[in-house]
Amino acid sequence: MAATKTENIEWINNLRVIALFAVIILHTTSPVLETYNKGPLSIWLIGDFYNTLTRFAVPVFVMISGALLLHREYELSDFLKKRLVRIVIPFLFWSCIYISYEFYNEDLTYTGLNWKTIQQALHLLKYGSSYHLWYVYMLIGLYLFVPIISKFVRNATPNEILYFLIVWFIVMLLGQPYLSRFKPSLDLRYFEGFVGYLVLGHYLAFKPLPNKRVGLWAFVFLACLCGFSLGTYLLYQHYNGISTLLYEPLSPPIVLMATSVFMLGRLWVPKVPGIIISFRDFAGKYNYGIYLSHALILTLLNDYLDMNYKLYNPWVSIPCIAIVCFSLSLMLVFVISRIPFGKYVSG
Repeated sequence: MAATKTENIEWINNLRVIALFAVIILHTTSPVLETYNKGPLSIWLIGDFYNTLTRFAVPVFVMISGALLLHREYELSDFLKKRLVRIVIPFLFWSCIYISYEFYNEDLTYTGLNWKTIQQALHLLKYGSSYHLWYVYMLIGLYLFVPIISKFVRNATPNEILYFLIVWFIVMLLGQPYLSRFKPSLDLRYFEGFVGYLVLGHYLAFKPLPNKRVGLWAFVFLACLCGFSLGTYLLYQHYNGISTLLYEPLSPPIVLMATSVFMLGRLWVPKVPGIIISFRDFAGKYNYGIYLSHALILTLLNDYLDMNYKLYNPWVSIPCIAIVCFSLSLMLVFVISRIPFGKYVSG
């Protein structure tokens, strides 16, 4: 598929910050879903709405990576050194921060035995020292595969890329509950996982668009938002408890929602004041660091200031806390970047 320019990199910058803020709203909202049948239904429905609204975030992050990385040719050693190391070093630093907080908060017990302490830390490092770091483990796996999949993408025709995406989508569909019994005994692992979002991001970013059809993609997103919010509520009623069927990132519903957001980001670039553009670019420089640190900030806000969705009406408190978290995380990583060697761990 020919690597033409993505018409305007501004839309990628917009999507990156939007997806990051959506992640923070998502994590601010997640505790609300645990209140099903334990509190007012109206509060839970607000949480359900915000959860659905922001579930596009991680897939869009991966699609952005596909749009930016797959059309380029890499020297293997150069790619691993420049790209992978820039992910791993901040990840290890923040993992140690989260592990230290676990000990400080006495979620982990320090026994005085150094080897036992090291084992506990290594266990957390192996599986994730915070709930949001699963994304980094997944991203590292994708980056190891980028030099390989990029060769396919750069030399494939549009129809060949579309073939890969169609098979990926069908395999994903057959992996869903109630449909998995129709999945044949074929080894289809090569078409599974987030790699499909990488290829999808490249395909959508470089696909020629004779018609913009902004209204169509806006309708698709709103239909997903309403349908998945209502559908999740009905699933909770059916199971009398948590059901993430319509929330899972590797599911056809979220593929559709993420695609609509990605296309809206590409097709609709509103004119905004220069100060907003400057802030977007400033925050974008520390995007990864904000992601790594925001879970700590949310925890501290909740534990020490009692700032969570209960602070006020959740319609207002959830986005307000997300804004506070975003701002504090940005300030934190900016300060870290200014100290000696801080630029290597601030993201």
